[in-house]
Amino acid sequence: SEIRPAAAPMPLARAHVVARGFAPAARLARPFSSAVAQVQPSATKLVIDGRSVDALDGRTFPVLDPRTAKEICHVARASEKDVDAAVDAARKAFDEGPWPRMSGRERGRLLFRFADLLETHKEELAALETLDNGKPLSYSRGADIPLVIDHLRYFAGWADKIHGKTIPVDGDFLAYTLHEPVGVVGAIVPWNFPLLMAAWKIAPALSAGNTVVLKAAEQTPLTALRAAELALEAGLPPGVLNVVSGYGEDAGAAIAGHMRVDKVAFTGSTEVGKLVMEQAAKSNLKRVSLELGGKSPAIVCHDADLSQAVEEAHFALFFNHGQCCCAGSRLFVHEAIYDEFVERAVDRARKVKVGDPFEDGVDQGPQVSDEQMHKILGYIDSGVDQGAKLKAGGKRLGAQGYFVEPTVFADVQDSMTIAREEIFGPVMSILKYSDYDEVTRRANATSYGLAAGVWTQSLDVANRLSRNLRAGTVWINCYDNFDAAIPFGGYKESGMGRDKGEYALQQYTEVKLVQMPIKGAAWK
Repeated sequence: SEIRPAAAPMPLARAHVVARGFAPAARLARPFSSAVAQVQPSATKLVIDGRSVDALDGRTFPVLDPRTAKEICHVARASEKDVDAAVDAARKAFDEGPWPRMSGRERGRLLFRFADLLETHKEELAALETLDNGKPLSYSRGADIPLVIDHLRYFAGWADKIHGKTIPVDGDFLAYTLHEPVGVVGAIVPWNFPLLMAAWKIAPALSAGNTVVLKAAEQTPLTALRAAELALEAGLPPGVLNVVSGYGEDAGAAIAGHMRVDKVAFTGSTEVGKLVMEQAAKSNLKRVSLELGGKSPAIVCHDADLSQAVEEAHFALFFNHGQCCCAGSRLFVHEAIYDEFVERAVDRARKVKVGDPFEDGVDQGPQVSDEQMHKILGYIDSGVDQGAKLKAGGKRLGAQGYFVEPTVFADVQDSMTIAREEIFGPVMSILKYSDYDEVTRRANATSYGLAAGVWTQSLDVANRLSRNLRAGTVWINCYDNFDAAIPFGGYKESGMGRDKGEYALQQYTEVKLVQMPIKGAAWK
């Protein structure tokens, strides 16, 4: 049996569309120069109980422009006391306020209004995301912000469709379930897709009737703080969505260990995820969902469409500067096509335009921080030291900002550090394999299990590998295709629970059984 190569992505899979170049900058609503000229961060305070406030101790911290390493602005730095105030507001809004008590349809209307306001301000938000994070403006405009808006609208539609079941039982009893909101949700999100990862948490949580305390990443807090202001403008009651900016050891730890938080949702590294889970257990045994790191295998079979596979595998690794938890960072290529594939992959990587993300045509901007840049360069050094063949890149670009050359290694072995650890940067590692049993065993020989990709024209091979790979997502003849309706999450140390889709609602609801006797029923 054969399967055809994947068709062009649907419009909502904009991350794929824009990054592949199907929506060039010339078609965007505004020229890039106007966006950078107009972006002026205005939301720099904590949003607690419906008000923008300074940190209680007055402290702030600098937000840096990754293009230059210079300060953009200062934002409020939340302490444990600020988190207490945010949790108190969320607790009161849940226990006494209208949000969980209004109809699901009314909650949905407010969430739709929130999404509409985000759309009205989409140019501002896209420019802020690029300024703060360093990703190309084409990504922020065409992927991040539209997907945030779509995600909110998707879960706004779910708000009046969350319900339990009537369950037939033996005896004269009526039994049914209720799906109730968990309560106060603490959400801690990373810096690689700042507002999108926030939307993945807050949209299902709010749809189900919970209240939220969101901690934005200290590297990239600007869009979350601005979105919180727009949520209030949309009519969300005070205390329903609270946003704090600060450091993980202060604000993040306070949320994870807070006795009045009922559930914590975290996206980030596996190392920190374990700490979040430990703090949740040691406090009030709060519910936890984790979307963590990955070292995802991307498998190119001998019968793959080579041109498509090279382009898709390039996208799987280099999208968002390699700063993706599900990046296809272990690229297994069949020995029959290995040499030609490596040659083409190297040529493709050398065509990447690295530069100012506000400039037209730039494919890759700076990494998010000095720490991240040097971490990536350290991994590149280890690859060279351990005997991998450096075929492209490998160096820092320029002396200002956090730019790293797109890098390709060939003849990578499973034991090498670059094949085992999550790099989170533009470093492609290409490995050779001989047969499907071998590549399945090697692909699964990791503590991670977030995603995988397969390129083949055989339906039998696609079915076989998709079932044998231990990963939460398996893409066939495509990669990084996202939609609000499909679940995302990992096996093993890549986390627990699922973001997105109907499955995400399970993370933010409790199931309650109600049972009562019935007498004289005509049927059972």
